[in-house]
Amino acid sequence: MATSTLGSLGEDFVARWAEAQGWVILERQWRCRWGELDIVMAQRSPNSEQWALIAFVEVKTRSSGNWDENGALAITPQKQAKLWRTAELFLSDYPALADLPCRFDVVLVTGQRLRGEIDLAQVDGEAVAIASGYKLTLHEYIPAAFG
Repeated sequence: MATSTLGSLGEDFVARWAEAQGWVILERQWRCRWGELDIVMAQRSPNSEQWALIAFVEVKTRSSGNWDENGALAITPQKQAKLWRTAELFLSDYPALADLPCRFDVVLVTGQRLRGEIDLAQVDGEAVAIASGYKLTLHEYIPAAFG
């Protein structure tokens, strides 16, 4: 499977997981001249329809046997600066969100190619999905990873 396809599966998985955690997905794969934001999501204030927090989420999906600590090493200072500039352009396009607290989250997902049926009952306490012949596991969610 192409790396981009595995990456899209990981992003889909994280978006569904985040929605189940109460987040609202505002944008997916938002692009501008600086780059792309994988997921832009928001949380509402308790007992209110007002937005309380915006998270710019970078998803790194890796197959087993990867060399970069499940994608953690790919979040270099240069990548962080690029995401920061991209987020600034996003907020300039959505000025109503510009005064809200924002953070940059990183999600590390591993994808394991399935070679047959697996028993999901054995997966205990992990966020897991099966998609396109892969078992996707949310390896680590890092809120406010940089900024």
